[in-house]
Amino acid sequence: MDPYAALRYKEFNTFLLVRFAMVFAWSMQFIVIEWQVYSLTKDPISLGIIGLMEVIPAVSMALFAGHIVDQKEKRNLLIKCILGFSVISFGLFVISMPSVIAQTTTKTILYTTYFLVFLGGLVRAFLGPTIFSLIALIVPKKIYPNAATWSSTTWQMASVLGPALSGFFISWIGVHWSMCVIFGFSLFALIVLLKIPKKPILNPKIGEPVFRSLKEGLTFVFKTKAVLGALTLDMIAVLFGGAVALLPVFAQDILQVGSEGFGVLRAAPAVGAALMMLMSTRFPLHKFAGKKLLLAVFAFGICIIIFGLSTYFWVSVAALFFSGAVDGVSMIIRQTILQLKTPDHMRGRVASVNSMFVGSSNELGAFESGLTAKLMGTVTAVVFGGTMTLITVGATAIFSPSFRKLDLSKDLEEHQKEE
Repeated sequence: MDPYAALRYKEFNTFLLVRFAMVFAWSMQFIVIEWQVYSLTKDPISLGIIGLMEVIPAVSMALFAGHIVDQKEKRNLLIKCILGFSVISFGLFVISMPSVIAQTTTKTILYTTYFLVFLGGLVRAFLGPTIFSLIALIVPKKIYPNAATWSSTTWQMASVLGPALSGFFISWIGVHWSMCVIFGFSLFALIVLLKIPKKPILNPKIGEPVFRSLKEGLTFVFKTKAVLGALTLDMIAVLFGGAVALLPVFAQDILQVGSEGFGVLRAAPAVGAALMMLMSTRFPLHKFAGKKLLLAVFAFGICIIIFGLSTYFWVSVAALFFSGAVDGVSMIIRQTILQLKTPDHMRGRVASVNSMFVGSSNELGAFESGLTAKLMGTVTAVVFGGTMTLITVGATAIFSPSFRKLDLSKDLEEHQKEE
């Protein structure tokens, strides 16, 4: 199979550029917010609240957003999402001005930050399903796995540079001007997106009642064992393995490596994931997908435990690097399952359920990590999360033999015949 098949489509390359800019801006913004909030409070629970403020609107609006995505034109909807993010990033830029901070109480700055993060959760509820649906309108079905791999690779590469540079930017130009850089990237994404023309709406049920539409999407997910198994496994693993939310604590208090070290730690998982994804373009993962996904999540849990117990900076970096590598395998397999198993007219709703299961579990995981760190201590909380991930994998392997035997080769062959 051609490892560069999806890249031979000009519109897909433009789409990747937009996705890179948005993920870079979003991941950098989240890191800068984490650093600012922990610097203000010195309380790990405040890091968990950041995640909670984003996940509440993202989850509560997810199904409704999926319905809207399936009913609307995707390119223009993505433009609106990026505009929303730009407004939020500009707001964060304003409240981080030294003059504003000097005249405002810490509580006011903190609550305003939480409010803007909450608005970001509303935007994210629409962003994920829109991007997922747009990919399917840009490339033919026969190269969905390749397109999913390159899209996920781009996501991870942006996740490498966003967190890594955020630490250095905080050190070099401060939180305020780091927010300005984020705002600039969002505007760049908006300009580039205009090069992609509008796409047709493939849903034959335009105007369908909301609740009937939502019921159809949920029924599909819960009846399709491959989709449900992948989402459930990843959700629980990410929920309990969300150690990255506590990285400001490790960087400042345990490893004592400052903002630069924090940037390295935060980027390490994404570096591992990006390298693994680039390798997967030449070594597809659709064969024996179930077993590979189980092994990847199990290895992820081991890496999280090692990171939690480590008191050496480079051991911690290595553990996070390998956790990202195996998480990259998990992400590619999950995206391939969704792309191959989901009908065109239901992509928005299925992607919304995916965001509820997996995307939002990152923020719930952040809250869980902050809460358990407050109750158990930081190190114990991370080890507990890794252990729960291992238990989840074991239970899935034992009680879901059909998922363990999942192979996507036949699905891919059917799509190639359709083309």
